[in-house]
Amino acid sequence: MHLHGTAKINEHGRLEIGGCDTKDLAEQFGTPLYVVDEALVRQRAREYVEAFQASGFRFQVAYASKAFSTVAMCAIAEQEGLSLDVVSDGELYTALQAGFPAERIHFHGNNKTPFEIEMALDAGIGCFVADNFSELQLLNAIAASKGRKANILLRITPGVEAHTHDYISTGQQDSKFGFDLAGGAAFEAVRQALGLEHLVLLGVHSHIGSQIFEVEGFRMAAAKVAEFAVDVKAKLGQTFRVINLGGGFGIRYTSEDSPLPVRDYIGAITDAIRTNFTDAGYPLPEIWVEPGRSIVGDAGTTLYTVGTSKDIPGVRKYVAVDGGMTDNPRPALYESKYEAVLANRAAEPAVETVSVAGKCCESGDMLIWDLELPKAETGDLLAVFCTGAYNYAMASNYNRIRRPAVVLVKDGQADVAVKRESLEDISRNDVLPERLRKVEVQP
Repeated sequence: MHLHGTAKINEHGRLEIGGCDTKDLAEQFGTPLYVVDEALVRQRAREYVEAFQASGFRFQVAYASKAFSTVAMCAIAEQEGLSLDVVSDGELYTALQAGFPAERIHFHGNNKTPFEIEMALDAGIGCFVADNFSELQLLNAIAASKGRKANILLRITPGVEAHTHDYISTGQQDSKFGFDLAGGAAFEAVRQALGLEHLVLLGVHSHIGSQIFEVEGFRMAAAKVAEFAVDVKAKLGQTFRVINLGGGFGIRYTSEDSPLPVRDYIGAITDAIRTNFTDAGYPLPEIWVEPGRSIVGDAGTTLYTVGTSKDIPGVRKYVAVDGGMTDNPRPALYESKYEAVLANRAAEPAVETVSVAGKCCESGDMLIWDLELPKAETGDLLAVFCTGAYNYAMASNYNRIRRPAVVLVKDGQADVAVKRESLEDISRNDVLPERLRKVEVQP
């Protein structure tokens, strides 16, 4: 069993997180329940900031809010000195509701709508990460209509393929994101951007994928970006002030995963930027990165109540819980793997192998295929680890199942960060057209 952050087995043999007994949390807040270890979130954020401070570079560490976006999380990011990247009007609204400084917000996305661009410009955000030629024209036109100038980075695809799942690999040439470096689109994007009066080009952005466990991909991306920067300076006279190498830093979900310490990732990035740019006689740029999963992923644990079971002799035993793909779609999407324990009996030895099934009406609603547990009984509490990233963020109401609450735990105190949805919430936005209303049939 690998425990993260403040998690431990307490004197009652139960799992405890942030000084809170998970059995007490389940009784107070219900299940399924997302539990976030606030101290671990803050520790991970500080690891990035301290690694950059040691490098001597000017920097911004922008929390990728797509991993887990709530008002409380935005407040924590602001308190820890992070910037923030958003990819929708909803994420931007959440950040602004939290009082996050707009000048430290970066807006991503391959299809920003006019409404989103106007909202971001009106808020005074710090930077747009422009993804395609259509956006350059649209952003310039909207900025012009408001008499403003928009800071931008150009997202480029450097042709570096990270060793990750196809659906979360984004730096290769064939990607929906960004301007292709090898095919010349990136250079043309710089040329066009420099000709648009209401855009201010700060530099370039690249992102090579997610859940990355080595540094070579980042080194290669830094080298390609530096080569491109030198070429642009020589041919167009433009010097990049900012180089953003994105995120994708991996975390440990299971024993199969071997992430590096944060300082190793940042050390490799800063060393590669320093070497490549200095060797080319190019001014050292400010470095931005965008960790998301690696800040919140292992700080999250989901608590479920065990319900029914089904034993197929010689095949497998299914144990069902009161959640599933509605609160964690990642196993269905990416075949993601997790570790888990019976939180109320965490000190007991495992005696059987089970497969954990969700309650959705889908055969593919499986959370964990083979898990060693004590003999699970109805009413037991199952804790699935490392669910802080892309679980709440991707949760749905499939089967009209209510989304769980989120609680922050720290120093023995538990605070609700997101309320559990009610049955009334499920149909709150439904409208029954007048023509469908029941009418009495005249005799």
